[in-house]
Amino acid sequence: MRVALIGSADFGKAALEAFLDRGDEVVAVFCPPDNPKSAKPEVLKEAAIARGLSPLQFASLKSPEAAQAMIDSGADICVMAYVLQFVPQELAKIPRHGTIQYHPSLLPKYRGPSAINWAIALGEDKTGLTIFRPTDGLDEGAVILQKEVAIGPDDTLGTIYFNHLFPVGIKALLEAADLVISGKHTEVVQDESLANYEGWFDVNAAQIHWASHISQTYNLIRACNPAPGAWTKFGEKKVQIYDCHKHIAETYGAVKGKPGEITQITLDSLFVSCHGGQIEVLKAKSVAGKVTGAELAKELNLEIGQFFAL
Repeated sequence: MRVALIGSADFGKAALEAFLDRGDEVVAVFCPPDNPKSAKPEVLKEAAIARGLSPLQFASLKSPEAAQAMIDSGADICVMAYVLQFVPQELAKIPRHGTIQYHPSLLPKYRGPSAINWAIALGEDKTGLTIFRPTDGLDEGAVILQKEVAIGPDDTLGTIYFNHLFPVGIKALLEAADLVISGKHTEVVQDESLANYEGWFDVNAAQIHWASHISQTYNLIRACNPAPGAWTKFGEKKVQIYDCHKHIAETYGAVKGKPGEITQITLDSLFVSCHGGQIEVLKAKSVAGKVTGAELAKELNLEIGQFFAL
C-alpha cells in the first residue's frame, strides 16, 4: 500500500520503519518543523532522511501547501503516529482510504494528551490503545481497533508505554491499515456517555500531597515516572521522586509518623509517612541529579522526624 505518515518522535519513527520494513511504500512523511531551541533534531525527520525520503515540515497542516503535498503523494491511506500538529479533515480525507490515528487509551475513556498518566494516577487496573478515524474533535472519531493492556500494581508510565502500548501500538497500526485497505474493518461510533477528557498531566498535577492516602500517593508517583516526575519540597528545595515502594499499614494505628514525616533512613532508601502507610523512596532527583533515597538524605542533610512539605 501507499502510506502517508504524519507523526513525530520515536513512535513516529517506529511506525515509519514498520511500514517500510514489511514492503509498503511510504509516499509522504509529515513531521513538525525543527525547533530552534532544541539541540536534538526531530527523530522522525532524521529517520525519513536515513531511508531516502524527503520529510515535509509545514508550520501548519491547515495550509494549502500541506493539502497539495498530500494530493501529490497519491497515498492510499494516511497514518497518524504521535501527532503534535492539528490535522484538519480537509487533509485527513484526501487519501483514497482516509486516515487512521493511534491513541494510548481505550476510547472514549481518557481522551486528551496525557492519557496514560491519568489512567495510572486514578488507579485504573487496565488501559489500552485505540486506532480510530480522526475528526476535528479531540479523540472523538469512530473506533476501528482496540487492544487492552493490564496495569500491574507496580507498573509505571514508562513500563506501560515502552513495554506495552508502544510495541503493541505499532502492530495495531499495521493491522488497522490492512483492515481498512481490504475493506474488512468496522467503524464503531464512540459512546459519549462513557467519555471523559483529561488535560495535560503538568507540574501541578504531579505535586505530591503527603496527607493523601498512600494508594493515591503511590499511583501519582508511578504515573509520573519517568515524566514529568512527581515532586515535593524540603524547605525551599524541590525534590522529584521516581522509583519507590509502598508499605501499607495493617491498621490506622500502625502508621508511623505524621504525613510528610521522614521515619527511617536506610543504606539505600528513605521512608516518608502518609495516610495509611509509608512510601519508601528508592530513586529521586534533586540538585545533584538522580540519586538513591539514602543519597538524597545525605545531600539534603535529612534526619528522622523532619518533614517534606504537605
